[in-house]
Amino acid sequence: MELTSLDWGIIIGFLVLILGVGISYTRQASKDMESFFLGGRNLHWLLAGVSMVATTFAADTPLAVAEIVNGNGISGNWLWWNFLAGGMLTTFFFARLWQRSGVLTEVELIELRYAGKPAQFLRGFKAIYLGVLMNVIVIAWVNVALQSLLVVFFDLSETSALLYTAAAMIMAATYASFSGLIGVAVTDAIQFVVAMIGCVALAYFVLNAPEIGGIAGLKEQLESQNPNILNFLPSIGSTESAGTTLGLTVVGFLAYAGCQWWACWYPGAEPGGGGYIAQRMMSTRSDKDAVYATLFFQIAHYCIRPWAWIIVGLAAVILYPDLAAGDEKLGYVYAMRDFLPSGWRGLLLVAFLAAYMSTISTQLNWGAGYLVNDVYKRFWMKDGDAKHYIFISRISTVILMILGLIISTQIHSISGAWSFIIQAGAGLGLVLILRWYWWRINVWSEISATLAPFFFTGLVWWYESKYATKIDFPIVLIVTTLFTTCIWLTVTFLTKPEPDSILVPFWKKVHGVENGNYKTNTGKFSKNMKYLAACWLSAIVMTYSILFLTGKLLLQEYGTGFSLILLAMLSLYFLNYFMKKAGLIGSEDDNEQEDEDILDSGMDSPINSTAENSIGTTTEFDIEPKKENKKEPPVNPNSDFPDMGDLD
Repeated sequence: MELTSLDWGIIIGFLVLILGVGISYTRQASKDMESFFLGGRNLHWLLAGVSMVATTFAADTPLAVAEIVNGNGISGNWLWWNFLAGGMLTTFFFARLWQRSGVLTEVELIELRYAGKPAQFLRGFKAIYLGVLMNVIVIAWVNVALQSLLVVFFDLSETSALLYTAAAMIMAATYASFSGLIGVAVTDAIQFVVAMIGCVALAYFVLNAPEIGGIAGLKEQLESQNPNILNFLPSIGSTESAGTTLGLTVVGFLAYAGCQWWACWYPGAEPGGGGYIAQRMMSTRSDKDAVYATLFFQIAHYCIRPWAWIIVGLAAVILYPDLAAGDEKLGYVYAMRDFLPSGWRGLLLVAFLAAYMSTISTQLNWGAGYLVNDVYKRFWMKDGDAKHYIFISRISTVILMILGLIISTQIHSISGAWSFIIQAGAGLGLVLILRWYWWRINVWSEISATLAPFFFTGLVWWYESKYATKIDFPIVLIVTTLFTTCIWLTVTFLTKPEPDSILVPFWKKVHGVENGNYKTNTGKFSKNMKYLAACWLSAIVMTYSILFLTGKLLLQEYGTGFSLILLAMLSLYFLNYFMKKAGLIGSEDDNEQEDEDILDSGMDSPINSTAENSIGTTTEFDIEPKKENKKEPPVNPNSDFPDMGDLD
């Protein structure tokens, strides 16, 4: 397909803008490692939240949704919609804790929570496993997605598409290596806006094409071909898709809705937070900002983004009914090629470039953080200056880029390895959740929970190969989770807990618990948990209500849509109410007065001594840091707590 000069002007202008904005933050990012990898811990919640959304919007995301819709209708999106419960769990139970921890990377938390040589080993192992192995596989998959789009859109050869992808990756690596997280986050915000404008425009042009005839024509044609393709809910109790509606057995439903979101490790949806999501939470100005950023991410991820993709996916079912098996995702690309006018083609290509670069720049930045902070600095060069570590960080970014390109050429041969890695995370999630709240979890709990699913998944694969059979994924998921849970629980109770020299500072730092009272969470700490649980449930109901009402209004089903508006407003009211009770909304004085009315005030409350004996310290409920002098650089609200060196 040919692009006009207007299309090329839009593409070139966008690339120049992104590169210029990114590089403009070089000086700010070069102060130290905290500035380079966490933006100086001074990101506004909205910027951090938009950056999360932009990162999870990769070049292959709209294509994947179109493929899901083609095969299983709207209800097929429950294969990823089910992760909302885990995302909201992270929002209310873990976002504040990540921000208070004061660590630079997710895996640095390991030596803050656990002690000794085993903790050092686990930290180093996870830094390589997550920061290099998993990271370059994700990068390679994103590269291949962009290559596929370029091949179809421009009729390029695979080699030419790889070269163009490499050029885009080099540009993303350039501004990521110069500007650090702050530049990545700002460019993410620009890229997300551009990407959404492009996707909404495509949905508009496709819907108004004569072949579709607007929403009414879309619904009429779909219902005549596939009676249940517009169903929002899957069919429970059957493995067969009924009229292109996702069919799930009872076991399958339990696996996806009741197990996967808390039991399985998955990039961007780690139980308890992790990866680039944890990085964004740790980069915010306060623990309130961390909660708001993550809440915005969950709402935008599930409610704002998907419907433009779903509409195009539904239209592609009508427009391209003869797509070969495995090529259903190309319907989205064909719609771009066939229905966008001049200028808009360039803008939508820019949208996909934006989606691609936002994901790649994030993967490179946080992956480099693992290599530098948790491998190079931790085990090799412990006493280097800030300038030296920034230089190594930029070198690490380039190394990861090169590895990602190399793996991109071999991605088809390692697709089985990727499936193995995903399945081999089943059961680990519960340890990642409980390590924040249950003192009995120790380093051997996490090591055994990491290794057990690898072992069991290997047995499953051996059994399937030997007996030429295939076990359903839901069964494998549930059984692997049960096996892993039995293993790590047994190991936990056969080994000693972490020493008080680790647990006391950890509970004080992240929970504000004084006097070593980490075994029994009394007073305000325990009372707060029920309000956080109520926030979690209210937010889930609110988000699903907004998601479904948006779809119903788009499909002109106004009766159901307005009913869902009432449910969304009611759940928003309860969410606001319980967030105030939990100390997440309102002034500090209001929260303290409220606590006197609704909470016990016993002498055994671990928060009491904190409130009386410290000034400017961040506690479980005193969660908004004091405002800093605007003429001085912001101060980390956790700086009065002991750092890693105090725990050696």
